[in-house]
Amino acid sequence: MQPIKKVILAYSGGLDTSAMLLWIRETYNCEVVCYCADVGQGEELDGLEEKALATGASKLYIEDLREEFVRDFVWTAVKANAVYEGVYLLGTSLARPVIAKRQIEIARREGADAVAHGATGKGNDQIRFELTYYALQPDIKVIAPWREWDFKGRADLIAYCGRHGISVAATAEKPYSMDRNLMHISYEGGILEDPWAAPPEDIFVMTRSPESAASTPQEIMISFEKGEPVAIDGERYGAVDLLAKLNHFGGEHGIGRVDLVENRFVGMKSRGVYETPGVTILMAAHRALESITMDREVTRLRDSLSTKFAESIYYGFWFAPEFDILRSMIDQTQTTVTGDVRLKLYRGNTIVTGRRSPHSLYRERIATFEDDAGAYDQKDAEGFIKLQSLRLRLTNMD
Repeated sequence: MQPIKKVILAYSGGLDTSAMLLWIRETYNCEVVCYCADVGQGEELDGLEEKALATGASKLYIEDLREEFVRDFVWTAVKANAVYEGVYLLGTSLARPVIAKRQIEIARREGADAVAHGATGKGNDQIRFELTYYALQPDIKVIAPWREWDFKGRADLIAYCGRHGISVAATAEKPYSMDRNLMHISYEGGILEDPWAAPPEDIFVMTRSPESAASTPQEIMISFEKGEPVAIDGERYGAVDLLAKLNHFGGEHGIGRVDLVENRFVGMKSRGVYETPGVTILMAAHRALESITMDREVTRLRDSLSTKFAESIYYGFWFAPEFDILRSMIDQTQTTVTGDVRLKLYRGNTIVTGRRSPHSLYRERIATFEDDAGAYDQKDAEGFIKLQSLRLRLTNMD
């Protein structure tokens, strides 16, 4: 095999990738270019370039992908009502393809031989990164240190970084793996590996606990155009600012915490704790608007696709040909999903209190229990019921 001369490392500055930067240079005797995707980590990006260069990187790219991430990935998942195993809103899963896509673009720009990532050999992220790499550049070489080195766990990495003077936030007391972006924060590892142990309150960053949330409810209105949120309380926002504002509202009201044991693509079960305040609000609002704007059978068809859609995202098949078809079908279902939804936020709850749309299929004169002025002849229901019951009657007929 030809020697590797230059690697593009997906770098966060956290425990794993800090150790990997030095380990790759030592193991492969090559140049390492670090790349960090800004998908909404906030202050985690502070001092990153200085740290990367001090640890041996030849340069660091920090790419602002927030707009693309929210507009093309998060909004797509909202339109699809994509939820994995009924609970997980896919915050980490959605970020990986946009990160890996830009990494390949930088590898081409730099003329790199290989790309590297910090995902473990037990998890889903290795699959998400590498399926994107190979879909976009089939001949790329991939370095996955967790599948190659002799370190057994994060305690070994903490010791390794300590020996080489590399500063990391993780400690033996708090060895959590934390992944943050504009959509959510996920927590794994440490005490969380015991599914009976409650997550410590001090790990949460984006949300208050429902017990300590705002004591008075807040009412907001979210406006959508073709399934995508565009305004809050009548004021239009760009995708990034809109999600950030909803994250703030949801966080103040203790909305969006999830604790689950999920089935990883590789076959094992894994416990994760997530904070997803803004998108939790959006999912409730979006579904409420669909209830008056989407035909019943179109809704059922879309819902039948939602599970496959969520699994495809979770498993890493964003750039697969079947996913393009699914995404196109989802967009078709959203052409009439335009209007406003009013919600009340209170102590962990998102309560829909109203919805309206210029494309509403709801007709009060037909649905009313009062005089319907001939809009619906209730006598017609008798024949409808008899036809529906025919097979049931035949089953027990002499």
